[in-house]
Amino acid sequence: MDEKYPILNSPIQIGRVVFRNRMFSAPMGATDITADCVPGPRTQGFYELRAKGGAAAVTVSELVVHPETDASHMLHLNLETVGCLAAHTFVADAIRRHGAVPSIEFSHSGQYAGTYLVDKNKKSSLNQWGPCDNIRPDGKPVKGLSKEQIADIVKAYGETAVLAKRAGYEMIMVHCGHGWLINQFLSPYFNHREDEYGGSLENRCRFAREVLTAVRQAVGPGFPIEMRMSGSELFEGGYTLEDGVKIAQALEDLVDLIHVSAGSYQFGFFTTHLPMFAEHGANVYLAAEIKKHVSKPVATIGAINDPAQMEQILQEGKADVIYMARELLADPFLPNKVASHQEDKIVKCLRCYTCMAERPTTGTRRCAVNPLIGREIEGMEVTPAYQKKKVLIAGAGVAGLEAAITAAKRGHQVILCDKSDKVGGILKSEQAIPFKHEMYELGLSLERQAQALGVEFRLNTLVTPAYVESVAPDALILALGSTPIVPPLPGIDGENVVVVNNYYLEKEKVGDSVVVLGGGLAGCECAVHLGMEGKQVHLVEMRDVLAPDCNIRHRPILMQQIDKYVTAHTGFAGLRVTEEGLVCKDKEGKEVLVPGKTIVCAVGQRANRKDAELLHRSAPMVREIGDCIRPANITKAVYEGFHAALDI
Repeated sequence: MDEKYPILNSPIQIGRVVFRNRMFSAPMGATDITADCVPGPRTQGFYELRAKGGAAAVTVSELVVHPETDASHMLHLNLETVGCLAAHTFVADAIRRHGAVPSIEFSHSGQYAGTYLVDKNKKSSLNQWGPCDNIRPDGKPVKGLSKEQIADIVKAYGETAVLAKRAGYEMIMVHCGHGWLINQFLSPYFNHREDEYGGSLENRCRFAREVLTAVRQAVGPGFPIEMRMSGSELFEGGYTLEDGVKIAQALEDLVDLIHVSAGSYQFGFFTTHLPMFAEHGANVYLAAEIKKHVSKPVATIGAINDPAQMEQILQEGKADVIYMARELLADPFLPNKVASHQEDKIVKCLRCYTCMAERPTTGTRRCAVNPLIGREIEGMEVTPAYQKKKVLIAGAGVAGLEAAITAAKRGHQVILCDKSDKVGGILKSEQAIPFKHEMYELGLSLERQAQALGVEFRLNTLVTPAYVESVAPDALILALGSTPIVPPLPGIDGENVVVVNNYYLEKEKVGDSVVVLGGGLAGCECAVHLGMEGKQVHLVEMRDVLAPDCNIRHRPILMQQIDKYVTAHTGFAGLRVTEEGLVCKDKEGKEVLVPGKTIVCAVGQRANRKDAELLHRSAPMVREIGDCIRPANITKAVYEGFHAALDI
């Protein structure tokens, strides 16, 4: 078979271990950690899925090595807790049996202990430890570690490494980046010690060297040790890329793989986990520069989801390994698809932060585009149906497409109808906004998957009770979506008004000055896009808060973009549209003109309930999914579409 991605699909030896390809699964936190900090069965399934999908290494995250000074509720590994070693052994087994190398990330949060705790009161009661006494940005005092505590932490790294190897992990990643404890020692911003652990770069590297030495002594020669580091801290006062090169050089003799990430939690979650506003592969330059100055293999990470880009990075010698985290949640089978030349069916990560927002909110994991995530033990495969049935699906948006794919995988005869001439539903409107283009591509990928499975598409077809009767399906899935709300304001039907769903069709109508009416998620993101294009943008919202429908991880980053590109007006109610802009009523009841040549209407969606109710009893089994129940998000649509098909 012709090899389209020769390096990406080629094996690599790290230490004495051979990895089957260059696509590694980056550390992502577990899903059901018990009260004793032991991995539960859902955690095992969570990591196993990426091994099954073809990743060469799957990294379990994060293992707290010294609970006495890091009281984060993350994984532990000890002999005192009954079942702890066994649970980790089962996790490592689940990864290894699919041909992947099980790896585990050793971590100490330092002054960020408790970051992932859902109980914020408990989080605030923890003792926070760091290189030296200071005050966190949130006002929490941090205590400096004594030399005795440092020695005990170093010892714990070694002791935990012994257990990790016994459990069956075949690589250990030591987390030295992102503002965690080892990074705090490396950083001149955090580390102001005046003893042998502070001051010069050599001294600031001392703690890291002691930790890595302890791990090496514990696991022996040839066992792969990986160092995850921030190539640069990316904030004023932190260390630079030049410093990152020196740190890598100072520590490379103790490790087998240098994993170059970026940033610090101190000044922005968006630097450590790239948002949709960042370019794909934004961190690659850091790995590329460090690779020039070290002899050990180098890995890169950071919103990389295109196999062609991955291959180019490797071909150009910028890295030896490509790490992915969120992308392998969105599509765990990406490596297998790349190997079998099915890259056109890859489901790309939307960088919407649904996965990361879920963990501090509910303590679980979820993915907007993959209904299996966090629920893998409920079944990783779509099993064939006992009795094959005819399934009619009304609506070819994301919910309908997901239902069609899943029903077809079960062996059903599937007919997918849509009243428009293209599939994708509301996702079609995202093609005009570059940082949301993956959402548009999601519809295309799902369409290709459905076609490959033999789904029959009937476009320009309105599903009515008579039509259902003519098809005579055994099951009818209603994925009828929603309709944009257009408020009955004078002038709203003018030529200077564009409904946000139609923006991709009417871009040329949008002038250099714009008023976006509606400050929900869709309105805010459209406003940011227009601002990025250089337009003067005003955003009008009648509530006191913008984007309340945005998750807790994405919203702070979105608000930064709003501050950068948009003039926002909260507490403003639109009254009428004029040629000069939008006349509003402010909080005091006064009329105010918000100027703009174009008005973009983005006040929300209304469920197509009448259409759904008309078809409610028109087949033996009828299921409603997605926005026709209540307008929500892609996550809900995908999840409901998947499970509706499983129920047939």
